[in-house]
Amino acid sequence: MSDHPKIPLAGVIGHPIAHSRSPALHGHWLKTYGIKGHYVPMDVAEEDLEMVLRALPRAGFVGCNITIPHKERALALADVISDRAALIGAANTLVFHADGRIYADNTDGYGFIANLREAAPHWDAALAPAAVLGAGGAARAIIAALIETGCPEVRIANRTRARADVLRAEFGARLVVYDWGQAANMMEGVATLVNTTSLGMVGKPDLRVPLDALPDSAVVTDCVYTPLQTRLLIEAAERGCVTVDGFGMLLHQAVPGFERWFGQRPEVTAELREKVLSA
Repeated sequence: MSDHPKIPLAGVIGHPIAHSRSPALHGHWLKTYGIKGHYVPMDVAEEDLEMVLRALPRAGFVGCNITIPHKERALALADVISDRAALIGAANTLVFHADGRIYADNTDGYGFIANLREAAPHWDAALAPAAVLGAGGAARAIIAALIETGCPEVRIANRTRARADVLRAEFGARLVVYDWGQAANMMEGVATLVNTTSLGMVGKPDLRVPLDALPDSAVVTDCVYTPLQTRLLIEAAERGCVTVDGFGMLLHQAVPGFERWFGQRPEVTAELREKVLSA
């Protein structure tokens, strides 16, 4: 059992937040490791975010996760920022110091890499270029992680090219931008294909990018996890590619925060996955 002097509190802040799987995820770990802590969802409007964040440490909170639409604003409000969060331009994990200062980090890239390494142990980012669809917050985190892991070239296509061009200016020469209409051409010779758009999600149109040039040796992953098997993953599997659903990224990105808040490094297990999927 934990010997914390007082019961530590953590949670997730978003707007809306009722759909979040994070309370089930962290709640399972708290129970598994016998930690007398709590993790709660908090629906906070944009205009109230700063007031809430400043008050949480006084209420016994040791940190929290941040989700849409507050990731950029939370970064701006933080007192100390990790290099990763600064590069990505958004925070998803906050730690409250004893003196009330807010430390901001971004663990999305960590979750992405850990998920691939678990589900596709042979995967090696350094072997060949990667292709990334989308240019939003998830894409920023994934591009940073791929470059850090040694990927020689990251090809990116976004429905609005200007957003991809912004990323090219920020991340440098290893990023190569393709027009959305030419996205199929960037598949040639890649070792990794990633969809970071919402296309393919329940209630959204399917992602329709031809995979004719995609090598059957590529590892294909989709940040969408509702449904778990998107059209992209189904078509890639039919080509013989190894496919990795996006749910594991959600699970793995939570590991660093839980460890910092509760003093226990948790494990991502099949039992955890089943528990959170059924939540």
